[in-house]
Amino acid sequence: MASMDVPAGRVATGKRTAAHAGPKLNAISWLALALMTTSSVASLRAAPTMAVYGLACVFLYLIPALVFLLPTSLVSAELASGWSGGVYRWVAEGLSKPLGFLAVWCQFAMTIFYYPSLLAYVASTFAYVIDPSLATHGLYTAIVIITLYWLGVFVSARGTKTVAGLSSMGLIIGTLIPGLILVVLGFVFLGQGNPSAAPMDSDHILPPWTGLASLVLIVNNFLSYSGMEMNAVHVSSLKKPATEFPKAMFTAMGLVLLIFILPALAISWVVPSSSLSLTAGVMQAFDAFFAYFNVDWLTPVLGIMLIAASLGGMLTWLAGPSKGLLTVAREEGYLPPFLQRLNKHGVQQNILITQGVVTTGIALLYAFIPDVSSAYWIFSVITTQVYLIVYLLMFVAAMRLRRTKPDHPRGFRVPALNVVCIVGLLASAAALVIGFVPPSQFGSGSLWSYLVIVGGGLFIVGLLVPYLFYKFRKPHWKQPDTEWKAGVGTSTEGEAQA
Repeated sequence: MASMDVPAGRVATGKRTAAHAGPKLNAISWLALALMTTSSVASLRAAPTMAVYGLACVFLYLIPALVFLLPTSLVSAELASGWSGGVYRWVAEGLSKPLGFLAVWCQFAMTIFYYPSLLAYVASTFAYVIDPSLATHGLYTAIVIITLYWLGVFVSARGTKTVAGLSSMGLIIGTLIPGLILVVLGFVFLGQGNPSAAPMDSDHILPPWTGLASLVLIVNNFLSYSGMEMNAVHVSSLKKPATEFPKAMFTAMGLVLLIFILPALAISWVVPSSSLSLTAGVMQAFDAFFAYFNVDWLTPVLGIMLIAASLGGMLTWLAGPSKGLLTVAREEGYLPPFLQRLNKHGVQQNILITQGVVTTGIALLYAFIPDVSSAYWIFSVITTQVYLIVYLLMFVAAMRLRRTKPDHPRGFRVPALNVVCIVGLLASAAALVIGFVPPSQFGSGSLWSYLVIVGGGLFIVGLLVPYLFYKFRKPHWKQPDTEWKAGVGTSTEGEAQA
């Protein structure tokens, strides 16, 4: 790794390299960055979660966009333009190396619960291709999760070079096209005089207040917007970072909001909230629309498109966070040698396998929790809770770096950084607290069971495990980086973050 004081895109002396002497050779346009950001964040998977609120989903998407999406985008842009190395480097520089390890660990650990929730969505979608009644069957869901995860490990362990391509194709095939079809069918459906399943009048702009549980679903939207910090590494590739990056982020925010809000509304028009599945809601809407327009044969086609996009996304996430954790583990000795070992393709196979054992255990819970939607929601909340630790650390580190190293070169500076960080910090902390309140969609499940699962998942995976790794680390766990620098186990930045 480069020296921790070397800003991204510069050498230690601060002089411009030959590559930077003239026009940037790898420059990208602000519009290209906006589309890259959109492709990495936007998805139809979260649409059913918000569709249960009907018109109020607009409000529930806009609020986290303003208090979370915007601060994380701007703050990560400043950090990425000043320090290379991602969230570990930012937090290590601003706070401490142990906290930097906690940040990169949580960025990796969130995927432990992300994969079961993502693949539960895949299982429910695939059920509409073969047998819709399976969409609520826990054992079927568990089998699909386990099978697809291990298949993903097998593919990733081979060092496949098609992962980045799958991610790009997934945005078009599995998100933009199905989303556009869903929205167009929805408008045609309403245009023909059919009533909306959810009220669309001004009295329903805000969600009904029935206690904190009525607003808990907003927490899931924080996870929907997460990942913006990974695209901030491209800020140095812009010709005019100070003006073009905010333009790219605001454009991406607009596109992401459209992709999130319009399909959610379309689903609420045709599927009553009382019968909406949080995992199969997208397919429920397509099924209803296609039945109405007498094109039922399109249901399995759309199902396969959605599945392909989700599986492509899973493969990219398998490689990225675990690679970042491996880099830190080898340099600082935070993980035992067994977890640092690479296979012949230079892939961190042992980390993926160990993660797979835990993922398999979590997947089996679907077989024992009667309501698949409740299980999906619980694991989505745990994922959010763990990831929010990353953002809490990032905001604090950004404020401290601005104070302790104000003259450190940065390609982009956030106006009123402290205000932006405090807004993001408070929003993240509020989301962390609200995540412990069971949503109304949790049904009649036990409150204590919910708290034990969510709180236990956050404590064990997000805090206890990294503490034990750090506490019991050994000096010989540090691995020489000659092999790493020689190219074993490396990957391109685009593959790791696709």
